[in-house]
Amino acid sequence: MKAIAVKPGVPDTVHLAELPAPKVTDVPNGRGVLVRVLRVGVDGTDKEINAAEYGQAPAGYDFLVIGHEGFGQVEAVGPNVTEVKPGDYVVATVRRPGSSIYDLIGTNDMTTDDTYFERGINLRHGYMSQYYVDDADYIVKIPQGLKEVGVLLEPTTVVEKGIAQAYEIQRRLRVWKPKRAAVMGAGTIGLLATLVLRLKGLQVTTFGKTPKPYLNSDLIEAIGATYQSTDELSILEGAKKYGQFDLIFEATGFSPVVFDSMQALGKNGVLVLSSVTGGDRKVEVPADRINLEFVLGNKVMVGTVNANREYFEIGVKDLAQAEAEYPGWLPRLLTHPVKGLENYQELFAKLTNPNGAIKVFCEVAPL
Repeated sequence: MKAIAVKPGVPDTVHLAELPAPKVTDVPNGRGVLVRVLRVGVDGTDKEINAAEYGQAPAGYDFLVIGHEGFGQVEAVGPNVTEVKPGDYVVATVRRPGSSIYDLIGTNDMTTDDTYFERGINLRHGYMSQYYVDDADYIVKIPQGLKEVGVLLEPTTVVEKGIAQAYEIQRRLRVWKPKRAAVMGAGTIGLLATLVLRLKGLQVTTFGKTPKPYLNSDLIEAIGATYQSTDELSILEGAKKYGQFDLIFEATGFSPVVFDSMQALGKNGVLVLSSVTGGDRKVEVPADRINLEFVLGNKVMVGTVNANREYFEIGVKDLAQAEAEYPGWLPRLLTHPVKGLENYQELFAKLTNPNGAIKVFCEVAPL
């Protein structure tokens, strides 16, 4: 079986690998689900793993099959699988359980273990292959009507988790009805965050660096949100123009934006951070003022990363609602397809030099 893999710890080693085809019986207790892979999205995580910034191979291998944004169709199931059947479209979750109390209760995305297991990222092979097999517990069914955009579910779950956590935290206020939201960043995650917040009925201002018009700003405005270029108006000036924000979702990958966002947040507001920033960048900030406003304003800051099954299921519902309310919007995010696993060099070239790409993905097999 063909797969796209890297050698963790060695930069620029993406290659086409061969490994045995999986079988339903590889999963114990008759709970196996064999999936034929149709599409796999790539993002900054895959680029960083290929740059040897993080990631480890599974035990017994010197390579890691990448790809955590999978979408496929069930080929076969074990005798004790009732959740899905052959022919169903599915997406598999990414994080796998460790040994902490959080893992044991099904919230493995909140693990406190130092060693974590993520398919396509760390210690578990990913989905950038012709087939994979997994336990039915980690398989989420996708309605046939969403098959064109099913590959967007995994990145959507990062957004769903962050926003759901914000609302969960604010239950402490007894009554929290956010009206104004901001999204920092207009890439894939920023666009999806804008979408989910609009589906909740919030007024949304999305900040990006590129002046409009361009595809991303067009997409934002097509769902009734406002696009604002930070080259024309800073985040802090934007908060004065539009009013301080009840909820801010940060998705820029540029850590200094966090501190501007903290100052743009309104009283009783929540700032959700989704960027994973590796470097050692330093900035000067008005620390006393930020601290004072957070304390006196009852503000909250929380991070979001790979989600558990709950947020995948919420994501399916929101993708379906988006298709109904904004038909044709989601497919416009799928800008840069690459056909076939053997074209992995083209896939990474488009990922490294996006040239207007929103979502780069591999068409492993026809839908």
